[in-house]
Amino acid sequence: MTSRQIPVDETGWDVPQGDVHVLRERASRYCILIPVINEGERILGQLRAVQSHGFGVDVVVADGGSTDGSNDPELLQELGVRALLIKRADGKLSAQLRMGIAFALREGYEGVITVDGNGKDDVAALPRFVAALDEGAGFVQGSRFVPGGQAINTPLDRRLAITLVHAPVTSLAARHRFTDTTNGFRGHSRALLTDPRIAPLRDVFDSYELLAYLPIRAARLGYRCVEVPVTRAYPDDGQIPTKIHGRRGELGLATILARAVRGRYDPART
Repeated sequence: MTSRQIPVDETGWDVPQGDVHVLRERASRYCILIPVINEGERILGQLRAVQSHGFGVDVVVADGGSTDGSNDPELLQELGVRALLIKRADGKLSAQLRMGIAFALREGYEGVITVDGNGKDDVAALPRFVAALDEGAGFVQGSRFVPGGQAINTPLDRRLAITLVHAPVTSLAARHRFTDTTNGFRGHSRALLTDPRIAPLRDVFDSYELLAYLPIRAARLGYRCVEVPVTRAYPDDGQIPTKIHGRRGELGLATILARAVRGRYDPART
């Protein structure tokens, strides 16, 4: 499959500036988008796992400006990465996702599967996301809490926060049941990502806003939303690979969720 830019309406897009390293030709209909910053061996091990499985899905790494050497283009090319995007502007997770989604849409991918780059997710589940998108899903949520999923070493406070607060509140707002709404292992159709009623490429999405916004907005607009089982494992040593720390981080997530529930991130009506 020859790589080429696909015309797309970019009206209203706000994409962070950065470096784009295209390391190989496009070879699939979907891409795996991995946002990452300073994950070192965790992201490299994850990329080796994707490569060894031979899923046949292109890998795009959206790096937030790592300084640990894990974003070396030559190294990532050896690990099968199709493109490396390095953000040079302000912004956190959602800014990296915007950069990656814009690249994917311009390249003509039919869907984008996102997965965190901290090594907690078992990438063996990727074919389930591909199958769900092929079957017409607009939004696919990976869940460790549905039959077939596994939650390994999940800290008790996080499990309770997800199952008793975040997932029920999201489900109520979406009018659709979700069980693992902080999980970044997700699939998104091209139709969803290009829908002006969703408009994910806006600068209001800077940190974790897209994670809260997309399931609610997708379900409310009638997109087919499904969950697929995944395995998410925390290290045995009790260390928690995360960029969310302390009560301030938890309060920030709660504030973002409340705004998503109230429709604060919905595009302005014209």
